[in-house]
Amino acid sequence: MERDLADNSLEKVSPERLRKVVRASFAGTVVEWFDFAIYGYMATHIAATFFSSTDPVTGLLETFAVFAVAFALRPLGGIFFGRLGDRLGRKKILVLTVLLMSGSTAAIGLIPSHETIGIWAAVLLVLARCLQGFSAGGEYAGATIYVVEHSPDRHRARYSSAMSAATFSSFALAAGLGALLSFMLPPEAMGDWGWRILFLLSVPMGLIAFYIRAKLHESPEFQAMIDDSASRPAPSLGVVFRTQWPAMLRLGGFVMLTALSFYIYSTYMSTFLIKVVGLPPHLALFSSLISLTLATALAPVMGRVSDRIGRRRTMQTAAGLLAVLTIPAYMIAEQGTFATAVVSQLLIGLGAVTANVVTSVLMSEMFSTDVRFAASGTCYNITYAVFGGTAPFLATWLVAGTGYSLSPAIYVSAIAVASFLVATFLIPETAGRPLRRYHDDLVPAEPARAVAAKAVPVRSIGK
Repeated sequence: MERDLADNSLEKVSPERLRKVVRASFAGTVVEWFDFAIYGYMATHIAATFFSSTDPVTGLLETFAVFAVAFALRPLGGIFFGRLGDRLGRKKILVLTVLLMSGSTAAIGLIPSHETIGIWAAVLLVLARCLQGFSAGGEYAGATIYVVEHSPDRHRARYSSAMSAATFSSFALAAGLGALLSFMLPPEAMGDWGWRILFLLSVPMGLIAFYIRAKLHESPEFQAMIDDSASRPAPSLGVVFRTQWPAMLRLGGFVMLTALSFYIYSTYMSTFLIKVVGLPPHLALFSSLISLTLATALAPVMGRVSDRIGRRRTMQTAAGLLAVLTIPAYMIAEQGTFATAVVSQLLIGLGAVTANVVTSVLMSEMFSTDVRFAASGTCYNITYAVFGGTAPFLATWLVAGTGYSLSPAIYVSAIAVASFLVATFLIPETAGRPLRRYHDDLVPAEPARAVAAKAVPVRSIGK
């Protein structure tokens, strides 16, 4: 039985409801990633507060090691929340994760210093970061899936790019508030208590996001699957991994670049400017604010571009930009001025934004509705744990160990080349094709421009 694309249930979502979905998902994602961002921006203060080392580099490495520990919990969160999301729905998970993230972030702002409680300061910090990582494991994949499952087939990247914009704007907000506090407070006050203000802000922000998300409805794609899946048992986690691991590996081959470039760009670059280049902290953070604000504005543009040219070309563009521009960006940053700091971050941001935008929509397009949350959440979070969570640590270690300031840029460029090859030869074109409802329901892919030019007859899914 066939039906026209115009009859797709996703096409029936009203513009008003779609805007509400995007706004609510955007708001919650900003809160989630603001909470994650401030840890990276306050890394030097956290190192001095919770660790006893007198060597600044050692303290910073310990802080970034704890940063990486949170990412080790993200795959577990992705599996746990992904499985629940495929069984109970997307909305319930999005409400729960924002509360968990806000509470664990506020806890970091309340932990006494190493001087007060000794080793327990670091232990409590690790526990709070683990809870942050666990909740983050269900957040981004769930938010992008929720938006994509409401979006028209030919404009999925356009709408899901709002989640990419949310991540960059949250880091911009964290950088802006961090720069403001660093400028207003004396260095001693900022190190003693000023940095804690940013963590405690998560409480009111989290409550607002909870209120917004609690008023949402379930996605139409998930609801349609529930309505017609009575005769189909929900796939077990073993079935998910057994049937989806090839697609998960292919997607991970590109997500590794997204993860690495995002955290090198949004988190480590400010540390590089302060510790290696010698830029004052408030100028480094203000530079991050400018570049991240422009990255937020660029995300929806790249979403529209991806819908027009297709996912494969978008991935190739992102990998090409990062392979070619990262090393020159670091060379420019080494000039040590505010202007060169901004230019260097903008150069890396071009590729990082493009990679982030295409990843946000690929996570939904490469998997069917019944396994989408579990498969994409697991793939995304494992890859982010390996390449994103370790990025600031490895970059700091590479510079300290080799004495060569361009070593992090060489690392990014090498991964970019590998991801270009993965995008070219291993990941299929998914732009414009209808979302699959079941993992054994095959729908042939069609080029994005062909889908945009005509209504494509597709097999009735789930009938």
